[in-house]
Amino acid sequence: MTIKIIIGADICPSQSNYQLFADGNLKDLVGEELDILLQSAQYTVFNLETPLTDYSSPLPKQGPALRAPTVTINGLKAINPHFFTLANNHILDQGKQGLQSTISLLKQAGISFAGAGETLPLAARPHIAYLKGIKVGIYCCAEHEFSIATENTPGANPYDPLVSFDSVRELKKRSDIVIVLYHGGKEHFRYPSPQLQRIFHKFADSGANLVIAQHTHCIGCWEDYQGAALVYGQGNFIFDSKDNEYWQTNLLVQLNIDETSKQIDIKWIPCIKQKNTVCLASPRQAKEILAAFYNRSQQILRTGFIQDNYQHFADTALNSYLRVCSGYWGRTLCARILNKILKDSLFIRIYKQKDLLHIQNILECEAHRETFLQSIKSREK
Repeated sequence: MTIKIIIGADICPSQSNYQLFADGNLKDLVGEELDILLQSAQYTVFNLETPLTDYSSPLPKQGPALRAPTVTINGLKAINPHFFTLANNHILDQGKQGLQSTISLLKQAGISFAGAGETLPLAARPHIAYLKGIKVGIYCCAEHEFSIATENTPGANPYDPLVSFDSVRELKKRSDIVIVLYHGGKEHFRYPSPQLQRIFHKFADSGANLVIAQHTHCIGCWEDYQGAALVYGQGNFIFDSKDNEYWQTNLLVQLNIDETSKQIDIKWIPCIKQKNTVCLASPRQAKEILAAFYNRSQQILRTGFIQDNYQHFADTALNSYLRVCSGYWGRTLCARILNKILKDSLFIRIYKQKDLLHIQNILECEAHRETFLQSIKSREK
């Protein structure tokens, strides 16, 4: 006998599908075939990418502050979720009340969760699911953005190299199988950075059987590292459609666990988005999605590929980062026009090598970076 666990990525009810969620309309949310698949699993796991609250109290932050009304819990329950990770960069978008409302609704619905809480010790607690005698431990963490919990304030559990790997080691002692859900990586980038790969290798060395990066909004690639499966990006599960290729497909990860041997077999399930409906990909579409997925997975095995590919990606982002560092002047109409004329190279031209070395030292040196961040946070208050 086998135990089937299905892991999906980001779910975020939005204005285009609020009513479908409110009505629990699975036919138009996930389609009949996908609904049957989800209902057949002994355990399902997703990332809830928004607070559920009827009150708007947006957190001061960079980027959008998401919110879904509490009535959308009807559709979330209908999808048959057994567990939600709340460790993401949006769970605190509506402040403490938004997180409290979300946790209260999930408890009322009987849906387990981990990865966020009223304080860091609560947010850091892992979850253990007991499935026919097999203990499946789930550790959830997120990269540092505006949602992170502290010892005395609510939010998401942060990835912390001084804590996270030890937490997984301890969880492994109490579990037969360990899953790490890591909310991070670069959005719309289908490969791991060199640092992300090192982090995932370390999670595997610490006892994780499966490590998944969510948050990237696109299907990435995967790696078999010493028997552990490392997945660098699933794409969204249910998220409002955007006009680019990344948001149109996603990958479900299905674990088939043998009850006797506790061996894991992994199956990749491609899905596509059709307007407001997420459904199983057709055989032709699935073949194309998986072919690209496997090709990227082979590419990252080549010596130097990850470093070279990430360098190219980083080079395209430098001008944008420098524009942000320019403060108000970088947002002026004059600067925007000049930047367009110079084909997104204005700020690279303005910052001399000496300036870039100074910025590098601030970001790379632990003491400088800590002081810089602390000074910025004090001004926010």
